[in-house]
Amino acid sequence: MNNCITTSIFDIFKTGPGPSSSHTIGPMKAALLFRDAMAKLSLNSTGESLEIDVHLFGSLSLTGKGHGTHKAILGGLLGWEPESCDCNLLSRLLEETEKIYEIPFNPKAKTKPLETKPAKTQFIKFTSHHIHFEKVGAKQLPFDGAKQLPFSNTLTFKLSQGNQLLLEKEYYSIGGGFIQCKGEIEQERERPPHAYGNMNQLRKILRKTGLTLSQVILENEQALTGKSKKQIYEGLDNIIGAMCTSVERGLLTDGVLPGPIGLLRKARILMENSHHMKQETGRFLAMLNAYAMAASEENAAGQRVVTAPTSGSAGVMPGVIYLLTHQYHLSREQLREGMLAAAAIAFIAKKNASISGAEVGCQGEVGVASSMAAAFMTYALEGPVKKVENAAEIALEHQLGMTCDPVGGYVQIPCIERNAVGAVTAVNAYILAEAGDPARQKITFDEVVETMMETGQDMCTRYKETALGGLAVCCVSC
Repeated sequence: MNNCITTSIFDIFKTGPGPSSSHTIGPMKAALLFRDAMAKLSLNSTGESLEIDVHLFGSLSLTGKGHGTHKAILGGLLGWEPESCDCNLLSRLLEETEKIYEIPFNPKAKTKPLETKPAKTQFIKFTSHHIHFEKVGAKQLPFDGAKQLPFSNTLTFKLSQGNQLLLEKEYYSIGGGFIQCKGEIEQERERPPHAYGNMNQLRKILRKTGLTLSQVILENEQALTGKSKKQIYEGLDNIIGAMCTSVERGLLTDGVLPGPIGLLRKARILMENSHHMKQETGRFLAMLNAYAMAASEENAAGQRVVTAPTSGSAGVMPGVIYLLTHQYHLSREQLREGMLAAAAIAFIAKKNASISGAEVGCQGEVGVASSMAAAFMTYALEGPVKKVENAAEIALEHQLGMTCDPVGGYVQIPCIERNAVGAVTAVNAYILAEAGDPARQKITFDEVVETMMETGQDMCTRYKETALGGLAVCCVSC
């Protein structure tokens, strides 16, 4: 099988600043790539100043400011990385329109033979005026005039000196923090020992080898990344820890979220009020909602979260995991097993459809996250693979067609509550699968993933992260 899944667990689960993996983490990575490309240039000093211009298209242009795209780009040009950048410092970038930032630039010096002249550090002056939001009409998206762009989330970087264009790169942010560069072929990973492209093929491998789902995912990860089993488990523990930290930070924090909407955080008060609810079921669901909203509010505030599979859906899995850790008291081993099952679901959804709100709407973000969380819970609680698939299918099936319509272009309304609803849906999908009869389930996970992609392709662009339709235009209070 040539067209098999070669995605790493840690491609799906990675830490970075909110509020969006496609609009924040992805553009920061693109800026880092452009910074690396600049460093490889060989230039003669002409005395003329250097200038960088960045142009954003499609969804990036329409909701980029609300998602902090401009700040992420500057952070990347300054050499900041998503995994380690100071989120608070990042949020303060470009707050002053006229403030000048100096980007260090160390090109290779053009030297004569036998000369060993070191490259001289130059500084490129950069302001908010160097980032251009190329907004176009809704009917033209994703077009730049007569030029059709291959992906809605497109950004171009241009380095020039005077009237001379020295370097130009075009990048596509394809969801979940993944980046593609025009004209560059991504280096292929080695074919894993258990090659599969969808759930049906994965099931066949499990039957043929007698291996468990977690064993297959683990062995593939070892082959793809060269990591040992111990290293993979340590990485999973770190990711789980980061998820729980985002929940705990969110539960301790109150106040107004950034941006013009003036939205108050809700997780802390929801958690406090849950203790006064008389019905046990109500308390259980209120706490789950609070956990998911806490992590999602941290994302909306631009704090560090885990993509699962995206930042916009970064509250669903942490909410369920925190519930399982504190109410069900799952062991570390069970949590690791659940993470491997969730990764398998994400792999298949990304491979055969999309996890980008700009491509298929929020069904590809919160919908897939809910599906992952349902699989996580079922497998962690030692459910059989067929029930894992059923839980994943049920969770995604009932979020098909969900639009991505952020009010004001901010990942707040309806995004935060949508994460909470996605977490509750995941738990209910687990219940339906665990208490049900797998033989009576008619729809497969592969079928619902295919349907999600078809639905996303048919969905009007106004409902795909552009803030041009749905709640984004119906909400008049902001």
